[in-house]
Amino acid sequence: MKNPRDIIIKPLVSEKSVADMEHNKYTFKVDLNANKIDIKYAVEEIFKVKVIDVKTMVVKGKPKRMGRYEGKRPDWKKAIVTLKEGDKIEIVEGL
Repeated sequence: MKNPRDIIIKPLVSEKSVADMEHNKYTFKVDLNANKIDIKYAVEEIFKVKVIDVKTMVVKGKPKRMGRYEGKRPDWKKAIVTLKEGDKIEIVEGL
């Protein structure tokens, strides 16, 4: 199994994710090849909390242009983790 710090890349802080924190749901950018079991293990190991549910989605990269050159941003994976009632993760903005 991979190192938990390689699975969880960074927390995502947006208006929607901050509103979900009131319902014990935290959003993370995770490794594209990580599955739900790996993500659950990594969050429990890093933050010492109990994970109840993990929902994942792959965000497709947008096509971009620089003059006549065309490219695409990379695809990435997002995970929404639900914690047990009473558990909490302190997320500092700017990570």
